[in-house]
Amino acid sequence: MKKFVLVVIAFMFCVTAAYAAGPNTYQVTGPILEIKADTIVVQKGKEKWEIAKDAATKVTGDLKVGSKVTVEYTMKAVKIEVKDTAKKDAKEAPKKPEPKKGATEPAKK
Repeated sequence: MKKFVLVVIAFMFCVTAAYAAGPNTYQVTGPILEIKADTIVVQKGKEKWEIAKDAATKVTGDLKVGSKVTVEYTMKAVKIEVKDTAKKDAKEAPKKPEPKKGATEPAKK
């Protein structure tokens, strides 16, 4: 019986960890300033928050300008561009100075 309880607890722990592994969710609350097909603009204090939405976005209630809403969202990278790779490559392989054109070597005595 103890083994069964331990197995159930271990299973519940694994399931909970799997659901918790997703990205963090955030929220913003305020009145709607503007609604477009793919975005919603919400006023939070003095700031205007423009948040993307699509057909998969769950909406409960009637969205209309002026309504107070709470929007839950996640942050997702669309593009990542690394800027410092050229600097690292230059530091790792220093260039040897090339001799000047037309220069001759000094005569040996």
